[in-house]
Amino acid sequence: MLQALGLGPPEEAIYTALLARPAASARDLAQQTGLDEAESDRILLGLAARGLVAVATGTGIPGPVELVEAGPGAARYRLTPPSVALAPLLVEQRNALHLAETAYAQLTEQYRNTAAHTAGGVVEVVVGVEQVAHRFHQLQSGAQRELFVFLVGEPIAVPREDTDTSESSALDRGVDFRVVAAKNYFDGHEAVRDVREAVMGGVELRVADSLPLKMVISDRERAMVPLDMTDPGGEPSAIVVHRSGLLTALVHLFEKEWAQARPLYTTPTGLGEEPAAEQQPSEEELEVLAMLLAGISDRRAASQLGLSLRTVERRVRRLMDLAGVESRLQLGWHAARMGWL
Repeated sequence: MLQALGLGPPEEAIYTALLARPAASARDLAQQTGLDEAESDRILLGLAARGLVAVATGTGIPGPVELVEAGPGAARYRLTPPSVALAPLLVEQRNALHLAETAYAQLTEQYRNTAAHTAGGVVEVVVGVEQVAHRFHQLQSGAQRELFVFLVGEPIAVPREDTDTSESSALDRGVDFRVVAAKNYFDGHEAVRDVREAVMGGVELRVADSLPLKMVISDRERAMVPLDMTDPGGEPSAIVVHRSGLLTALVHLFEKEWAQARPLYTTPTGLGEEPAAEQQPSEEELEVLAMLLAGISDRRAASQLGLSLRTVERRVRRLMDLAGVESRLQLGWHAARMGWL
């Protein structure tokens, strides 16, 4: 918990152990944390030097003379109030993160400006199972807003279990995760089970009769397309496409296939193209729908309902998927026809 502020696990153990005690010696804390007494004493001296703890005897100031006179393990320590001691560390880490973000933005822009004039800056070729899997995880773990995926046939370089882990991480970050799967993808071993779990976890899934390629697009800024292996004994390979006209075309391809694909829903026995009874709109989603039909904007609806704008947009998208429509106008017509309101 405190490692982000520069405290290692032993330091954090000593620090948190002091939270429940008005004062304690190195010997006391060693017994409580299971650390060696000498190590506990060394950690306390280090925390005192950083102002996180203070000697509870004498002047209360962790001066070296007082510590020597007290003897190893004899001095008793108390916490400096966390609001006072930890605040500078938090500010320091925030400043460091801000500098890192600034450097990241500058380096990214510099790379784009340099690479924009070369074909290698637009498309790079990745060869080998490990390299393809590594770049795939980079794209998924680096996504902050959107992930678009085409699923076709059996996975070659990235096992399904690794894909599931990346999906969970992206969904936990609030990434909008949309997937179009070709019918032949469900021929694979346990594919239906894996896809059902993904849908239940928050992935938006649609199915198409066929797709022209496998693909993953991250934040509309990078895409990865596996290459067909003409040599049966050859290594898996893929191209990574950066911002360019080619990337724009891939995004348009995904949106086109998404619009034409059929939504899939979870059912008690697996997946289906018709919504199950439990896939009716929730009360929370109907609240959002009522506000939209009243002409209230997403932002204002979010404010009135005490939600984030992204949550409102996500609920609207789910309503559209349940209705099988592509516009909010169609959603209103479908809601009236189905008696949702």
